[in-house]
Amino acid sequence: MTPIAPMAPLTELRRRRSAKWRTYPDEVLPLFVAEMDVRLAPAISEVLHRAIDVSDTGYVAPDTELPAAFARFAARRWSWDVDVEQVSLAPDVSVAMVETLRVLLEDKGRGARGTDATIALSPPVYPPFYGWICEVGARTVEVPLRENGDAGEGPRLDLPALEAAFRAGVDVYLLCNPHNPVGTVHTHDELAAVAQLAVRYGVSVVSDEIHAPLVLPGAVFVPFLNVNAEARRCGVALESASKGWNLAGLKAAMIVTGDPRVQEIHGRFPAELAWRTGHLGVLASTAAFTDGEEWLDDVIGVLDVNRHLVSDLLAEHLPEVRYRPPEASYLAWLDFRHLPGVARLSGSGQLARDILGSCGVALSSGDDFGPQGAGHLRLNFGTSPEVLREAMQRLATYTPTAPMLGEVG
Repeated sequence: MTPIAPMAPLTELRRRRSAKWRTYPDEVLPLFVAEMDVRLAPAISEVLHRAIDVSDTGYVAPDTELPAAFARFAARRWSWDVDVEQVSLAPDVSVAMVETLRVLLEDKGRGARGTDATIALSPPVYPPFYGWICEVGARTVEVPLRENGDAGEGPRLDLPALEAAFRAGVDVYLLCNPHNPVGTVHTHDELAAVAQLAVRYGVSVVSDEIHAPLVLPGAVFVPFLNVNAEARRCGVALESASKGWNLAGLKAAMIVTGDPRVQEIHGRFPAELAWRTGHLGVLASTAAFTDGEEWLDDVIGVLDVNRHLVSDLLAEHLPEVRYRPPEASYLAWLDFRHLPGVARLSGSGQLARDILGSCGVALSSGDDFGPQGAGHLRLNFGTSPEVLREAMQRLATYTPTAPMLGEVG
């Protein structure tokens, strides 16, 4: 059957003007930023065209259908009963996170700038997590993912280390659920344990669930607020259609709570938070959650094939590079540390720059995701098989160019 959400060909993609296609020259294959090469879902395209046809490009309405549309989607997809009265709009998950942290830290007596506040995260993790913590003036505590896990599993939350950090004093824990860049989908038991620890030690949990719609076959997404009463008591979830339906530039996200005791934070967000949300983003997101599931399922099928194609291509072209297919989304976390010569590279981003210069493939530097990312690169496989094959053929020619220690010149 012909897919309803085909990946666009390079000739069409080169006409796009987003950051993915304007950061580097045309000869570079851009597989760095988390943006898929899909065409828009028909339902989204139609609602946006209707808005443009009547010049409907003003401010977002004070009461929109988005919370209700998301609630219906969450009920169908994840059996999660979302209270629309506990949903606030925000321009994107980044702004939602910062504004949520500000309110939560005020609750803990940390002041508007988070003075003396401590926020934990689990690297390797989405780089802006670090910037968000700095933006609210807090101190970062790193609790790295547990490498390899049991019986050949991928990286998982390190619950004993989290407990130790919480006990030592943490105000907020930033949960990436599913986890970017490694693609881990946290289990119900893991999330329940995080909630139990958070309640025990008075820690708030903010769960970034932006990649949740893209959980791949074999894994089950569990919304943090749907785990148990403890999770709802300590947690705030951040949701968006931006990754699942490729809508990042349209600016719409949601802040969701699940307990009346936490619900009061919605009344403390700046009034401008909702006004800064994109009207077209709200229209597109509402269409995505309402009429975009068939398209989404097709995309998930394409990504499922692509994640295994990455394995096959690496085995053929770069057998020294280690990779575990992710459980969610379209990001491959590649371990280049065993490739001859890579150990010579030092300095933030040098491996990614070296590959960009020698192969013409733009990848995200693992260094940006925390110390655990050294020697790693993140590759976006949300593209066509043709682009992936071309990228791997280019990467197969890579030889590190950094000099050996002690060499001159």
